[in-house]
Amino acid sequence: MTLPLARNIRLPLMNLLRLKGLPILQQLHIEERLLRTSLDNWCIINDGTDALTTVMGISGKPLELLELEFVIQDEIPVIRRFTGGGTVIVDQGTIFVTFICNKDVIPTVQPYPRPIMNWSSLLYKEIFEGIGDFHLRENGTFMKLQDACYQLALDYVFGDRKFGGNAQSITKNRWIHHTSFLWNYDVKSMAYLKLPLRAPTYRSVCSLFSYLSFVFLFLYITCID
Repeated sequence: MTLPLARNIRLPLMNLLRLKGLPILQQLHIEERLLRTSLDNWCIINDGTDALTTVMGISGKPLELLELEFVIQDEIPVIRRFTGGGTVIVDQGTIFVTFICNKDVIPTVQPYPRPIMNWSSLLYKEIFEGIGDFHLRENGTFMKLQDACYQLALDYVFGDRKFGGNAQSITKNRWIHHTSFLWNYDVKSMAYLKLPLRAPTYRSVCSLFSYLSFVFLFLYITCID
């Protein structure tokens, strides 16, 4: 259904895998296996995960990122994924979208996070057209690239509010870019997260809730306008 919306964007031929409620740990296992063993390009969409889960990036440190007392007390699963990026809380209100591609499948896209997100944002911009002011925003933190180079990380935002977490992994011949979009979320779940020591500027001056947004709110506003 989204292909006609993206008619002006260079889209590689992809296998589409649609899932509903698959546990995020299983999804990550599938993604890593496809990244490392498949030669095909993939788009994976998972509508929610079965249970509230905390997912950290590959270099995430629980003591710095999680309110461990509450996490242990409530028996919240904690997963360290194989990609970079920050820490997210995911549940039935999260929509996961993943692209796994060969490096040469889109000649105009260099295999680095910023070019990849510039490409994916064109796709999402058409999907979210008429819903809100969708765009990319630098979040003030730096990603380490090859040869000790650094690059400002990017967020998907509506206006000035982030509504999804994203992460990448780039191998010799392939890359993966996956995003957890907040369709809806329980504000109380955010209590399991600490504010990172190197948080973006816009997070350090406001509450976690005030800088987050979720998609269904924009759909609701659009429908009643």
